[in-house]
Amino acid sequence: MQVRFTESPTETLGLGTEELRTRFLVSGLFQENTIQLTYTHYDRMIIGGVLPVNKPVELPNPAELRAEYFLERREIGIINVGGDGIIEAENKSYELNKMDCLYLGKGVKNVSFTSKNPSTPALYYFLSSPAHQTYPTAVCKKEQAQPVDLGAAETANKRTVYKYIHLEGIRSCQLVMGLTSMHEGSVWNSVPPHTHTRRMEVYFYFNLASEHRIFHFMGEPQSTRHLVASNHEAVISAPWSMHFGCGTSNYSFIWGMAGENLVYSDMDPAPIATLK
Repeated sequence: MQVRFTESPTETLGLGTEELRTRFLVSGLFQENTIQLTYTHYDRMIIGGVLPVNKPVELPNPAELRAEYFLERREIGIINVGGDGIIEAENKSYELNKMDCLYLGKGVKNVSFTSKNPSTPALYYFLSSPAHQTYPTAVCKKEQAQPVDLGAAETANKRTVYKYIHLEGIRSCQLVMGLTSMHEGSVWNSVPPHTHTRRMEVYFYFNLASEHRIFHFMGEPQSTRHLVASNHEAVISAPWSMHFGCGTSNYSFIWGMAGENLVYSDMDPAPIATLK
């Protein structure tokens, strides 16, 4: 498990391109028949990717957690962005098709990931945050996520938002999670920009062709920085940082948060005209 420590706004101002990428960009999440983990000290979130091709992959117990098992003091939200798959947890099976979500609460043991068809394997992306209360296991299919259309074609940000783990959906201790799909011809996400110093956030980009890229904007509103991300890469967003972006094509992204509250709308706007 890779461990990353936090950066302050002052430190970040002095970072070059490669230093920004090393600290905030998460690559290589999907490696055949393995699980990839990145632990960030922003609200102690763990970012993970699992690609089971021809055998089950078990959720490990990294030594850095000092726990009896991975979810002893944690919860996890898992979204499949690949082919059909099955997750086994506590001797129960949960089928996840593309863009379906599974939540496992504190105390769940013996978790494993498989694909139904090795030729079209599942791609499991997950976020895990500390938990101090147990909530029940729950599955939310894409069709159950109460999609909401936002934005407009005129401003190139027409998009559909799917909320999975939130106050009116799957309940959790502190994890909030969902995804957004940009409509054809729309490329701008999360506009108007905002920060929320009470929560960190992670963006994971997918459904992006290999020749295209996302320009992910970060930093304080008057000190913007950017990262260039490709398909299946994630960006760690500090609580003090904005998190919005523009692609060279339409795409989808998973957003996930952890911190002081579960209120999806808790944010501090940064109007476009004020950005520098």
